[in-house]
Amino acid sequence: MKHSLSITLLLLALFLLTQIVGISTIAHYIGLTTDSEGNKRIVHADTILGEQPQIENKSYSAIPIIITVLLGTALLLLLIKLRLGKVWKLWFFLAVWITLTITLEVFIAQAMAIALALVLALLKIYRPNVFIHNLTEIFIYTGIAIIILPFLNLLSASILLIIISLYDMIAVWKSRHMIALATFQTESNLFAGLYIPYGKGEKRRKATNSAGIAKGAVPEEKAGKKASGSAASNAILGGGDLAFPLVFSAAVLEHLVLLGAAVTAAFTHALLITAGAAIALFLLFLRGQKGKFYPAMPFISLGCFAGLAAIYLIRMI
Repeated sequence: MKHSLSITLLLLALFLLTQIVGISTIAHYIGLTTDSEGNKRIVHADTILGEQPQIENKSYSAIPIIITVLLGTALLLLLIKLRLGKVWKLWFFLAVWITLTITLEVFIAQAMAIALALVLALLKIYRPNVFIHNLTEIFIYTGIAIIILPFLNLLSASILLIIISLYDMIAVWKSRHMIALATFQTESNLFAGLYIPYGKGEKRRKATNSAGIAKGAVPEEKAGKKASGSAASNAILGGGDLAFPLVFSAAVLEHLVLLGAAVTAAFTHALLITAGAAIALFLLFLRGQKGKFYPAMPFISLGCFAGLAAIYLIRMI
């Protein structure tokens, strides 16, 4: 087992909380309208970034998202090569501030959301601790999902999961460039994803596995060691492992609403996606070995599709 049972369950609880907060926020965020011809349309309210795009044909809209992920990864690898840690710090800060603002403005006035998100982003960067880090992570990926969601329908969201899963396997098992990203973010003490330090040791080294919404592995890094030889470890889950199942769940929620389901019913059904992803993630941790890197998205994606199958089965009964 990759981590102790208690640490594994805590990590899964944070994963579930991130997904549930995200789906419930998106259920509150989206609107439904009917055009003059009687066709239902999902309405995405404007965000701090401006007006949300109106995409008519979403069949291949996963491709620009994939390209963005690849470009983001390439840019971060360039920053590593040039040792531009300060640029990464600014990039990370802006991403946290913007995504937190987008999430918070669903519930509170935009000015208040901007101010509160700024405080949280500053604390995350300059006064980091485990509580602040994981608290902000719970809300960051909702903002990412809100940005991406207008580009997707159920088909393109499914394509996105499949391609990201394939990319994840290549990046971890073949090119292994995600390990370079993890090392860079460890040294800069800035990472995207859930983080739970545990074990004994004089100090714990922060670790990560992804940048922005780029995917990574699920590693376990040993930190400092005492003279007795006891070690401190980190249980982490990368940002992509949080963002992509949430995006898929949101796309399923919108699909069900367009089919005529009430938002509350669609939200309840979408939770089956989260349940499937969490079960798959638990099995990965159960079968995983300490100190090894694993691509989590293939397993999470299988769980998501299992949840989708369960939804269709329930709706058929």
